[in-house]
Amino acid sequence: MTVNRETARAPAWFWIVAVLATLWNAFGGYDYWMTRTRNMDHLSQMPGIKAEDILAYIDSYPLYAQIGWGLGVWGGLAGSVLLLMRSRYAVHAFAVSLLGMALSFGYQYFGGSKMPAGMDEGAHKYMPLVIIAIGLGLLWFARSMRGKAVLR
Repeated sequence: MTVNRETARAPAWFWIVAVLATLWNAFGGYDYWMTRTRNMDHLSQMPGIKAEDILAYIDSYPLYAQIGWGLGVWGGLAGSVLLLMRSRYAVHAFAVSLLGMALSFGYQYFGGSKMPAGMDEGAHKYMPLVIIAIGLGLLWFARSMRGKAVLR
């Protein structure tokens, strides 16, 4: 049995957003991998923050926050790749990513563990909010594209 579903043509700006989302989330995956493999060269590139302090802070995360971080990162990358494939499942992947962000960033802001000096000020302090805003935007975008039949 075949299902005949008409799909709308993807506009050029759809591809621009999908490629930028993939690049953004690929960097998140790279950062996650470098941190998890304890790459000191990568971690020492954060100005004003000692790499050892970053690792000690991340090692102090409870299991739910560590799982949340992984879900946030890999769910976002999966959602972006699914956008490129024009799959409706991008919506689900971005929703999983936001759940992961809630677990991870929720612990960072409300969990009681003190961030290392430098991570709680300037751009470092607000970067999680930027990440959440982009995650919400990508979920909205995927839902909108699914509703317009650009995603199949």
